Amino acid sequence: MQSLQNKIIEVDHVWMRYDDKLILRDASLHVDKGDFMAITGPNGGGKTTLLRLILKLLSPSKGHVRYFNDAGQEAKSIAIGYLPQKNMIDSRFPISVKEVIQSGLLSAKIDGEEKRRRVTETIEMMGLESHAGASIGQLSGGQMQRALLGRAIISKPEVLVLDEPLSYVDKRFEHHLYDIIEEISRTATILLVSHEMTTIAGMANRHLIVDHSIHECSAHHHIVTTTCDD
Repeated sequence: MQSLQNKIIEVDHVWMRYDDKLILRDASLHVDKGDFMAITGPNGGGKTTLLRLILKLLSPSKGHVRYFNDAGQEAKSIAIGYLPQKNMIDSRFPISVKEVIQSGLLSAKIDGEEKRRRVTETIEMMGLESHAGASIGQLSGGQMQRALLGRAIISKPEVLVLDEPLSYVDKRFEHHLYDIIEEISRTATILLVSHEMTTIAGMANRHLIVDHSIHECSAHHHIVTTTCDD
């Protein structure tokens, strides 16, 4: 875990409504460089909405989301990798596993040889060598999740946002996934939403409950559920 405590993301008094439904109420949060933030809360409480606001895929009804560079100055963008929930992906889209993973390098400023090396390494890391040329429509739920995770991490982003990364993956790969996430946390800031917090909570240095507002658990030892054992 990095020791630098430079703010990299700020959620500033954000409100979010869909039609007449209030999703987030006066939510504020700062994310420091090197944080590993475990996020949980009830279904419909606004966890995924919070992530999409942080990614600037949504604009808040009120309030602001800001990024900051290493000098502490506000920045227009930062390098973020994102693993969405599988049900947000259209499996009918005609694209191969290799192309999905490779798409994580679209904005990367690296040469062709380095791109090919990273694609090969990432496919192997995800255990998808025998499916590299397959259409995503041919994949199981767990295989799709691994392809999307590969896309999220291949660019070595400074921030990695993971929305239910354990969904659909089998127990064998789940343990491998923990190792991958722990290794990435040594060099990247991680925001991870999950209902399964047993192992993840032990990796994280910060724990949030999102239930239409944000509550950070401050105890050194607690169980991360929909409430904190403070």
